[in-house]
Amino acid sequence: MATTRAQRCCMAKRKAPSFSRSQLPLSRDKAKQPIGHTSIQQDSRNPKLFTNRAMTRIKLQSWESCIDDCLHSIELDRNNMKGYYYLAQAQLALNHPNEALESAQTAYQQCLETESSSIRNASQLVLQAKKEKWEAKERERIRKRSELLAELEHGLQRMKEFELGNVDFRHKDRGDSTELREERHEVEDISRQKIEELRSIFALADPQNLALRQVPSHLIDNISFNIMHDPVLTKTGHSYDRCTILEHLKRSPTDPLTRETLTVGDLRPNLALKQACAEFLEGNGWAVDY
Repeated sequence: MATTRAQRCCMAKRKAPSFSRSQLPLSRDKAKQPIGHTSIQQDSRNPKLFTNRAMTRIKLQSWESCIDDCLHSIELDRNNMKGYYYLAQAQLALNHPNEALESAQTAYQQCLETESSSIRNASQLVLQAKKEKWEAKERERIRKRSELLAELEHGLQRMKEFELGNVDFRHKDRGDSTELREERHEVEDISRQKIEELRSIFALADPQNLALRQVPSHLIDNISFNIMHDPVLTKTGHSYDRCTILEHLKRSPTDPLTRETLTVGDLRPNLALKQACAEFLEGNGWAVDY
């Protein structure tokens, strides 16, 4: 039986869903509000809210906004380790290694003062900033030595960024994941190998650059076998990177080499070795990945 226009209107009204205020979709203006906007609006003096939003913006690669949040959180709390830690990451992403190194070193120092469990991550961030600072200087040196090599390296860098963008695009709906990190790491490794091979080819015409790259053994940590960033000396005369020996002492209160009893109170800064490590990294940033 055909329905009249009035009957169809009545049926449409009965089928229309009803929403409570909390179920209504966001307005266009509210949808444009930044992440964490409501919480920060309610408590704008809480630095943790800004660092939490900064962490989210790192995952979204919103680097400029992340820096703004970090600076705001640090302004509210000068001892905000996470603020400096996230700030360093964003500065590295924007190719500002000098500023990133300063931020990472501040985060590391605050980890020491508070005995934070994040000390190892902060130490690795310091080394990463030192490496990228060296790479910037190395690119400039290479540019002056060979314009052609510099152009080829720039092309490989752009290719890497393009491939990383493709990886991120494929995973954009899945969020941060182990698979995403592994794919990005693989792209970066392949790019690094290509650049090293390219430099080796060009170095054939420049014998003075063929010297074998090695890290002096006294600069290498005996636990992680990486170059040290903040070495400390034990009562038995052995040196270890501070973050690795602290982690070891949590598991076993002994010297890893001699097996003698060792406590945190037995550790002393090895300032001479720390200076030697810093000077070596200044001219050999590649050693971070040694």
